[in-house]
Amino acid sequence: MNASLQPLDPSQLFTACDAGQLGFDTTDELAEVELSIGQDRALEAIQFGMDIRCKGYNVFVLGPSGSGRLTVVRQTVEQLAAGQPVASDWCYLNNFEQAAKPNALRLPPGMGKRLYQDVEKLIEDLSTAIPVAFESEEYRTRAEEIEEAARSREADAVGELRKAATRHHIMLVETSTGFAFAPVDKDNNVLSPDAFKKLPEEEQRRVREHVENLQQALQKLLRQFPGWRKEAKEKIRTLNRDMVRNAVNHHIDALRKTYAEQEGVVSYLNRMEQDIVEHGEDFMPHSDSPALFLGQPQHANPFARYRVNLLVDQSELKAAPVVYETLPTHANLVGRVEYKAHMGVLFTDFSMIRAGALHRANGGYLILDALTLLSQPFAWDSLKRSLRAGEITVEGLDRRLSLVSTSSLEPEPIPLDVKVILIGERILYYLLAHYDAEFANLFKVAADFEETIPRDSGANAYYARVIGSLARHEKLRALEKSAVARVIEHGARLAEDAEKLTTHLRSLGDLLKEADYWAGKAGAAHVGAEHIQQAIDLQIRRADRIRQHIYEAIRRGILFIDTTGATVGQVNGLSVLSLGDFSFGQPSRITATTRLGTGKVVDIERETELSGAIHSKGVLILSSFLAARYARVQPFSVAASVVFEQSYGMVEGDSASLAELCTIISSLSELPVRQCFAVTGSINQHGKVQPIGGVNQKIEGFYDVCAAIGLNGEQRVIIPSANVKHLMLRRDVVAACREGRFGVYAVGSVDQALELLMGVPAGERDAATGHYPADSVNGKVEARLGQFVAIQKELAQAGKSNNEAEKTG
Repeated sequence: MNASLQPLDPSQLFTACDAGQLGFDTTDELAEVELSIGQDRALEAIQFGMDIRCKGYNVFVLGPSGSGRLTVVRQTVEQLAAGQPVASDWCYLNNFEQAAKPNALRLPPGMGKRLYQDVEKLIEDLSTAIPVAFESEEYRTRAEEIEEAARSREADAVGELRKAATRHHIMLVETSTGFAFAPVDKDNNVLSPDAFKKLPEEEQRRVREHVENLQQALQKLLRQFPGWRKEAKEKIRTLNRDMVRNAVNHHIDALRKTYAEQEGVVSYLNRMEQDIVEHGEDFMPHSDSPALFLGQPQHANPFARYRVNLLVDQSELKAAPVVYETLPTHANLVGRVEYKAHMGVLFTDFSMIRAGALHRANGGYLILDALTLLSQPFAWDSLKRSLRAGEITVEGLDRRLSLVSTSSLEPEPIPLDVKVILIGERILYYLLAHYDAEFANLFKVAADFEETIPRDSGANAYYARVIGSLARHEKLRALEKSAVARVIEHGARLAEDAEKLTTHLRSLGDLLKEADYWAGKAGAAHVGAEHIQQAIDLQIRRADRIRQHIYEAIRRGILFIDTTGATVGQVNGLSVLSLGDFSFGQPSRITATTRLGTGKVVDIERETELSGAIHSKGVLILSSFLAARYARVQPFSVAASVVFEQSYGMVEGDSASLAELCTIISSLSELPVRQCFAVTGSINQHGKVQPIGGVNQKIEGFYDVCAAIGLNGEQRVIIPSANVKHLMLRRDVVAACREGRFGVYAVGSVDQALELLMGVPAGERDAATGHYPADSVNGKVEARLGQFVAIQKELAQAGKSNNEAEKTG
């Protein structure tokens, strides 16, 4: 055994934070700082994306959930927006020529609300002024004159015809069905049919001729009546228009002067006035409308079509808008057209157009969660379409998908000028970049959030200020310096690196809230280190039910793990189980068997499809290492199989490849492995031990099992040397190592691990003979392989001899 290999010093197992060097007593003394810990690169990218005005330079913010992405983005964008002008107001107005295609109107910020209020006041005034005009004596007199003139004209014409008939002794008689002509005697009495027949034939013929001529004249006159009535009706309409024009002109003139510089408003007011004048009869009092119009349909609210639909009101803003849409559905992004049901029929108009997030953010910034956006049907396509076209088109999915055949509105598209910031996990960014051809053209800026920052004295001081700011932001008790030091140490543990600190603000914030709770329970004025530790311990306790069951199964001998003795072909491997936010280490028994074969290493996990690709790669690498080391001058005449015992789920990762290799070598050399050791680490083809993840959890997992079974001062964990800088072990583990009841070894090569596990030198190849020392691990493996080769040759020779005997026979 290599005497130079010693357990790691306890100081290497945990890098403490010296509270005395922080320079304060409580966080109340610390200045407020921004919560964007170590995100200079991401902030620069966001700043660039917001400043550049070229099309397509929208921003995708990458980073894990809980890293403070949204908080940082909103703070940064709001600071940028503060120096920019307020965006425009937007309104939708009735299109009097094509009601199904409302017109959009852009106004300076705050003017939209004023216009809305002014038009409402105008409508209120006109709703009184117009009916009053129609109820005035002047209107009644002029309308009656027109009607009387029309009636007189008809009566005069009928009277002339009656006179003409009288001259020929014929009377014009009015019946229930119209007019009729009848002959009369000298006393102007209508002749009966019998009396008419007694008249001379010549007289009867003369009367018939006169009646026929009069009938023709009557028919001609009756055909003129509709035209005369139409003329009268048109005169009434002209009168109505004149009355309405006189009633509205001075009201609208006042608005035209107020908005003289807004061409769109003036144009709308002109069209409004023209429409009101053209539809004057709609505003007449129903009960007193002239008889000519009693059959006309009346509107419930004739002024509704003149109202202003204030779509976007920026009157309350002092800077460019910053909108965070929490539910970015298609309708919530591009707006929607609402409907009302009446008598079983759906109807809509321009006043029922509603704004979406793109409307509200137009001229400013829109922040969206990428996953939520992609989860909503057609929302992603709608966003891309709007950004690509540079305009917002309000269109319902029912129309877009042709789900219904009813007519709907087609509002005029609104020009779009917005910066969109998507926030999401890195995997979403890479998937979109790979599978969506338009993504790279629309989101040209990536702002990648750091998950850790370097840990040094300067970082500790800054981290302390961040902790203080977090506490103040959440209205928590101030932290004592010892508590801050413990949070910094925990930040390194969360970063899984003694030389780094996590930037995961949610984890830090949750820890501070829970520590504040326990401080309150204890009646403390400030949060101390003991409250931080209590919060950490109880976070683990709430999540470790499954861990405890697994450790209990090991302690009771249900899951087989030996922590004493020595066994050939058996090693304690270490793995990490992740359950939500909680991860823990679990020892696993790895066994191997070897026999004469053709050089194949069978991964039983892979054969049963319980192995991931990375684990299978690790087994292939160790197979290559075995062949390269031991089969340079002779065949690799061995078959080996390796397996995780009592494993019933997927095995993934290559961190067990060192343990698997040592297990196979133990089986080949027939040297027993000391079961007081647990091993983790991956290897390359040259036998170098490479770093792995979860090193702290793995060490603590084996320690917990050993502590439950009984620490004897011999239990150890072997880890890669490259992982030493990642160690931030629990204090009870460090204490056990300091007292010699537990230990951690760091190795850089397979041979170092073999010597620790088997207590025998690994051995180096002799330059002269090319062989390993016979009493070394490698020498015993080489000898065993030589035996396999010899057996293989004997079998081959025997087979050859049998074949020759068969041929001779």
